[in-house]
Amino acid sequence: MFYFLCKSILHGRNLVTATQSHKLLGLSPSLIILRCFSSSSNQHSFTVSYLKNNCGLPSESAFRASKYVNFETPENPDSVIAVLKNHGFSETQIIRLIKRRPRLLISDAKRTILPKIEFFASKGVSVPDIAHILSSNPALFALSLEKKIIPCYDFLSTVLKSDERIFRAVKRYPRLIGYNPYDILSSNIDTLLDNGVAECNIASALFSLPSTFVSSPDKFKFMVEEAKELGLNPSKPVFMVALFAISSMSKETWKRKIEVFKKLGWSEEEIFEAFQRYPSFIRLSEDKFMVTMDFLVNKMGFPSNLIAKRPRILLMSIEKKIVPRGLFALDLLSKGVIKRINLHALFETSDHAFIEKFINRHKEEASQLLKLFHEKLDLSKNWRVDGCKLQHL
Repeated sequence: MFYFLCKSILHGRNLVTATQSHKLLGLSPSLIILRCFSSSSNQHSFTVSYLKNNCGLPSESAFRASKYVNFETPENPDSVIAVLKNHGFSETQIIRLIKRRPRLLISDAKRTILPKIEFFASKGVSVPDIAHILSSNPALFALSLEKKIIPCYDFLSTVLKSDERIFRAVKRYPRLIGYNPYDILSSNIDTLLDNGVAECNIASALFSLPSTFVSSPDKFKFMVEEAKELGLNPSKPVFMVALFAISSMSKETWKRKIEVFKKLGWSEEEIFEAFQRYPSFIRLSEDKFMVTMDFLVNKMGFPSNLIAKRPRILLMSIEKKIVPRGLFALDLLSKGVIKRINLHALFETSDHAFIEKFINRHKEEASQLLKLFHEKLDLSKNWRVDGCKLQHL
């Protein structure tokens, strides 16, 4: 009865009911209201304190979480945290879970948490991977195991064929396991098949680029048409890479990047040709693109349109590959050891092939050249990004 009165008063309803009910309780209406707010305040205070002291949440996060969950005693939250700890969840993962889904603390651990953990374990998923998947996608705890998770798993198994491949895909994109397979995944796969994408390429992309498949069916069809208009052939494996790149950014971001590429000397035709060759380059941040282009064009003297023909280079590490190899090649050029710099040989070869071509083939100078190259590797650590340029410290 008292809970009902408090609820009525706190929501601004049935004040007359509360006033009249003081006769039943032998209390004045003002005392009822006072006790009601006092009880609510104490409950909220306990929740905030628990979230800070037992869950490790900062004050701001604890207050924010307390808007979604309230409890008066520690028994249920303690049991939830104990289950998580006993099943391999780290303190960091538990904090992330509580921040994103505070109501988990008032759930029934045996009915809500354990069944999901046990299901993944039964499929051979390791303890650390289970903790990673569930802490990265806490919405899974709210989904029905029988109606949502198992049907999604069963569908994925028809495409990926093995438990290991399924959970490597889910580890890459933990939200994959929560989608209704027949509303989204199946529909999008049918769209790909209708457009001539081979089943093996679909399976490969679902395994390695799973987030590609979770757009709404209408949006997904639009992206497929867009990839075709950009010159990608659906029968080629690179088509799925292009689709992943398109799905990973908004239209506004796409347009902004195109303008950046144009400002640095690429024509629209060269941009689209680069995309057809290596679609992943389009996902490069604008700053990384500008910094890398500045070094290759202004420091090393490569024509801008030559880089457009080898866009994969733009995704390479500035510190580990582009700067040390580039500076080393410039030194070799100035010393007359080499007569020209080949962009492909310099950047697109393995470390072993690079050493063989630029160092070991010059037998008499090999030891000195190797020492010089290691100096460039050390030197590259002292370069920093200044605006959109690389500057030596």
